[in-house]
Amino acid sequence: MSQEHSFTTPAPASLGAFALACLGFGAVYLGQVQLGGLPLLAAWLVGGCLIQLVAAIVELKDKNLVSGNVFLYFSGIFMLAAALSVIAKFLMISHGIKPDPTIEGWLWLGGTAFLLGMTPAYAKSNLLLFLIVLCADVALGMIGFLDLGLLGATTKPIIGYLCVTCGVLALYLVLAIVTNTTYGKAIFPVPPPLVK
Repeated sequence: MSQEHSFTTPAPASLGAFALACLGFGAVYLGQVQLGGLPLLAAWLVGGCLIQLVAAIVELKDKNLVSGNVFLYFSGIFMLAAALSVIAKFLMISHGIKPDPTIEGWLWLGGTAFLLGMTPAYAKSNLLLFLIVLCADVALGMIGFLDLGLLGATTKPIIGYLCVTCGVLALYLVLAIVTNTTYGKAIFPVPPPLVK
């Protein structure tokens, strides 16, 4: 994973957008969001989509295979498709239609498979980023199995806390990347990669 950029790295903005999405999803799965909050979550996901898309373009231009593709995928699936899904669910529930989550279960499992395919490459990144990806792998897989009816509602808090963990770790990484780069030294520690 090359870290050379013709622009300054967009990783902090992309990780920040990812963190906000994770915190939003965490709040939903922890039962903290009522029906009226769903359109607001969708709006924030669309904003995150734009950030992730720009980050993906920069990363792909600089031939950063893993981060460019993950940012691009997340912009379309984790952000935009999820925003549209949240809006659709809001409208359905508002009109007395019970959404059938089965199709999303299959789609979340497909998304999980994509991320699992990218996960080994993150072992060459710092340990925090690798842990974020592992938590996301588990959370997305659990969402897929929950939507397919293979897991019960009692797993929602686990999903919620995994999402919040991803968000908090991503925000710490944003802080560390920006501060350490700005000051030219390791003010906030970032553990080394698992694989050199």
